[in-house]
Amino acid sequence: MAEVLVYVDHVDGAVRKPTLELLTLARRVGDPIAVHLGPGAEEAAKVLGEHGAVKVLAADAPEFGDYLVVPKVDALQAAYEAVSPAAVLVPSSAEGKEIAARLAVRIGSGIITDAVDLEAGDEGPVATQSVFAASFTTKSRVTKGTPVITVKPNSASPEAAPAAGAVEQLAVSFGEQATGTKVVSRTPRESTGRPELTEAAIVVSGGRGVNGAENFPVIEGLADSLGAAVGASRA
Repeated sequence: MAEVLVYVDHVDGAVRKPTLELLTLARRVGDPIAVHLGPGAEEAAKVLGEHGAVKVLAADAPEFGDYLVVPKVDALQAAYEAVSPAAVLVPSSAEGKEIAARLAVRIGSGIITDAVDLEAGDEGPVATQSVFAASFTTKSRVTKGTPVITVKPNSASPEAAPAAGAVEQLAVSFGEQATGTKVVSRTPRESTGRPELTEAAIVVSGGRGVNGAENFPVIEGLADSLGAAVGASRA
C-alpha cells in the first residue's frame, strides 16, 4: 500500500488532536508515516502508533526551535525524499500552511489548503474543501507531483487503529536559508483552563451582540459551564 507522510504537531512530544485527525484521514489513502521534529519522539510514538502510524521518522536539532519554518521544511523534504509518499498531510495552522507551501514549491507539486475531508481516488487523493463561508463544497485533486494537503482542525474524529509506530531517525541537512530568521525570545501564553480552539468539541463565539468587551464574561461563563473554547467575532 502507498505511504502517506503526516507532519506531527506537538509540544515536547505531547501530540495535538489535529495530528490524530490527519492520521485517521491518511489511512484512507495509504499507510501513515509520521514525521516528528524536535524533542519527545519516543513518547509521541506511543500515541501516533495507537492512531495508525506504521513508522515515526524523528529528528531533533536546535534549529527547529531556534529558527522559523525553514528548518522544518528541510526536514519534511528529507522525509519526502526518503519515503517517496503518495501524499503529504500537514495541519492547517498558519505555520503548517507555510511549511506545506514551501515544500510544494521545492518538490514541484501542487498544494491544496484547508481541506475538510480526504478520500482515495483513481488518480490520487481527492480533497474536499468548504469555501465561501461554507456556501459551497468542492472536491479537488493535485494533477502535478505528490499532493501536499493541509487539513483544517476538527475535520475528522480521531480513530484508533494500532500500528507499529516504530521510531526511526531521520537524517536532515539544513540549507543556508535555515538560519535566516532567528527566534530571539518566547513568552508563554497564559492558560485559561479552557481547551484549545483547534481541539475543542464545542466553541462558544461572542461578538457585537454582547454590547461591548465589558460584557464578554457572560460568554466566558457559558463556555466554562460547557467545557468549551471561546472565540471572538467582529460580525
